[in-house]
Amino acid sequence: MRRKIVAGNWKMNKNVIDAQQLMIQLLSYKNNNPTNCEIWIAPPSLYLMMAKDIFEKDEIGVFSQDMSEYESGAYTGELSADMLESIDADGSLIGHSERRQYHGETDSHCNRKVKLALDKGLIPVYCNGETLEQRKAGQHLEVVKNQTEVALFTLSAEEIKKVVIAYEPVWAIGTGETASPEQAQEIHAHIRNTIAAKYGQEVADEISILYGGSVKPDNAKEIFSQPDIDGGLIGGAALKLEDFSKIIEGFN
Repeated sequence: MRRKIVAGNWKMNKNVIDAQQLMIQLLSYKNNNPTNCEIWIAPPSLYLMMAKDIFEKDEIGVFSQDMSEYESGAYTGELSADMLESIDADGSLIGHSERRQYHGETDSHCNRKVKLALDKGLIPVYCNGETLEQRKAGQHLEVVKNQTEVALFTLSAEEIKKVVIAYEPVWAIGTGETASPEQAQEIHAHIRNTIAAKYGQEVADEISILYGGSVKPDNAKEIFSQPDIDGGLIGGAALKLEDFSKIIEGFN
């Protein structure tokens, strides 16, 4: 069985008091409600150790929003895989579209980050997805296939099974636009078939693929019901417990 996951990417939001309050609320919700999926959060890096303290029994996964492609050195402002391992973080988002857009990250960068994360026992959440222009040009399948191959296909079969993939159509992030469940399923199945073509269907069937394009409380259940969609990477809706909890309940 593939793991079912609802992950919240907090991006650059919340001061320390508000972040702590939301973590405590989320923990209380998790402890008092039956859930049929794993719950992960990726808060700003300043709050990672606080999150590990609050979720001391690992009830909720704690992930960084990014990590360096370098092991250590003179890289001001960066977080290394070793640093994340040292605080018992669970993993890191890698290749989010906003990192690609604002920081020039490529799939080759992502490849190095994924391998470093795996070397330290961290879970890489590799993000990919097409722009609106690429979708309108009918290039979306080829774009996502190429992203997947460049970033992940240097891994062994055992390594790639430890990766979680988050498909995020760039045109549906923060825009209020959402791919239809059928559009999302098409790409998720395409990603899984791309992996199966190299590693075999058994390996591909073990990899969780999350949808990351404006999942909301009112569409989560339909999206999560698609056969190749194993959860969501949630942005804005993860900042309010009321919305995030309803998305989690999309698996109920």
